[in-house]
Amino acid sequence: MATRLTRTSAPAAALPLPGDVRLMNAVAGGVFTLALLAALAAGVLWLARSPAFEIRAIRIEGELQRISAETLRANAAPRLAGNFFSADLGTARAAFEAVPWVRRATVRRIWPDRLLVQLEEHRASALWQAEERDDRLVNQQGEVFAANIGDVEDEALPTFSGPEGSSAPVLSLYRRLLPLLRPLDMEIEQLQLSTRGSWRVLLDSGATLELGRGTEDEVLVRAQRFVRTLSQLTDRYRAPLEHADLRHADGYAVRLRGVTTNPTTAPAGPKSAP
Repeated sequence: MATRLTRTSAPAAALPLPGDVRLMNAVAGGVFTLALLAALAAGVLWLARSPAFEIRAIRIEGELQRISAETLRANAAPRLAGNFFSADLGTARAAFEAVPWVRRATVRRIWPDRLLVQLEEHRASALWQAEERDDRLVNQQGEVFAANIGDVEDEALPTFSGPEGSSAPVLSLYRRLLPLLRPLDMEIEQLQLSTRGSWRVLLDSGATLELGRGTEDEVLVRAQRFVRTLSQLTDRYRAPLEHADLRHADGYAVRLRGVTTNPTTAPAGPKSAP
């Protein structure tokens, strides 16, 4: 039986497109891409300008005591621009943080036409005294901020002073000194840090304490030694403190109101404690 063999020919190779056809395809693709980009740009521009997406409400959240809606509208609203899509949240945040008593603001979009603003107020811990201006306070984080002093109802706020950038360590030492001095019925009216790093306390009684220089812990050790033994002197002479110098290594020197070392006017006695 004879076998018949058939021969199949290979498919012909695809011929390259002519150059003018390739050029037309490239031009058509480029035109389509440009048209798509133009349509997208027009859509974005329409969204940015469309009154349909105008911001219609601003929701404020936060524990606010000193900031009113009227104050926010008067100070922040004029600086807001754009609609729901085009409003710059960074600019909006800066506008709210520029309002007096605002420490921090967070701004988010809420679909379809609102902004959510979460505010944190400054909480004043002290007045900050500086030569160039007198309308600044220290908040609970130790930051100096500008505000109307007349808005502060707490007339017992202490006054801090010190070099620029020292408000946080001043607040820290104040908080550690308070529980030491209060058992002696002493309230801190002013706490001062000199440019050379020396601490001074002015008490509500008018007395002054020179705490000297050193780390916070070193200053507190001297203050603790003073507090432990001061009542021995004030009880003995029955006179209130006028001035105390705690800068000595092994003790402190005091001056009591109405007591002098002159034997003709007052009984002599030691006025320093180990």
